[in-house]
Amino acid sequence: MRPVSLARMLSQEFASVASGAHTPAMIWGPPGVGKSQIVAQVARAAAVPMIDIRLSQLEPSDLRGIPFRSGEHVVWAVPAMLPDAARQGERGILFLDEINAAPPTVSAAAYQLVLDRRLGEYQVPAGWAIFAAGNRQGDRGVTFTMPAPLANRFSHYELDVNLDDWVAWAYHNAVDQRLIAFLRFRPELLFSYDPGSDPVAFPTPRSWEFVHRCLRKFSVDDPLLGEAVQACVGAAAAAELLAFLACLERLPDIDAIVRGENVAVPQEIDLQYAVASALVARAVAAPAADAARIHGHILNYAGRFPQREMAVMLVHDLAKTVGEQIYGLPQFTVWAKDVGRILL
Repeated sequence: MRPVSLARMLSQEFASVASGAHTPAMIWGPPGVGKSQIVAQVARAAAVPMIDIRLSQLEPSDLRGIPFRSGEHVVWAVPAMLPDAARQGERGILFLDEINAAPPTVSAAAYQLVLDRRLGEYQVPAGWAIFAAGNRQGDRGVTFTMPAPLANRFSHYELDVNLDDWVAWAYHNAVDQRLIAFLRFRPELLFSYDPGSDPVAFPTPRSWEFVHRCLRKFSVDDPLLGEAVQACVGAAAAAELLAFLACLERLPDIDAIVRGENVAVPQEIDLQYAVASALVARAVAAPAADAARIHGHILNYAGRFPQREMAVMLVHDLAKTVGEQIYGLPQFTVWAKDVGRILL
């Protein structure tokens, strides 16, 4: 399932808590693809707290609580990490991360919490949804086979890596536009993981975010940049990125394009990806008062690309990041008459 689709699904699951139709959801996926980020995104969109419990770090008593004597009886002290309406609010998300990395004794303690929404005398507040996540067994993570009784307490979703969804996220989170351009140029490097080779550093959406931080810390001509990038995504991907960055010295004047001047489109494919990404980044950052004018100039430039597929990619990213209002611009009508049939 695409990240955007999964986020919508989880949002619906959270909303269904109010009507009593909520089913706990389990998210499967390889490391570094954004499982926990999507759950956090759903919580932020709903303006509710998220409690992230890493079951792999717990003992059974951590979840069940500590017994103590009260008169002639033994009662259990409820762990403070579990949701409490008085402390965290009536609504929220309980996220059980790394659930299949937890020892079986801890998983057994989670059965009642997931299905019955309770542990002994403790009751999960009625307005809280329960989501969980874990790596697949073939990903060489520390995992246990999920017991059938626990697995049957969830609906299961497998998260796929999707470049378009990552690009939209990257633009909205001000990820370095050079990195976006590179991954548009080399999309297979967004996620490249071979469990059989037992890599330490390898390309994932998470590790490319680390590379974005490297680009903020080091200039392109700093010899430390190569070492830093290699430490995040491995030697092969780092070498390709550095070669791509070296080519960007021949990039045309982006400011002139945004001003509407007649600027030639570069013939090199890698530079075309870089120009397209830079223009979308400028469109996202455009002041509201100048947005229509700037977006129009970008659409005019899109019509000059010799490869129409490149123009379609540029306009597609533009629509996903700044909104469908670009469809109402006269420049879009002109562009669509020429290359819009590719969209069909």
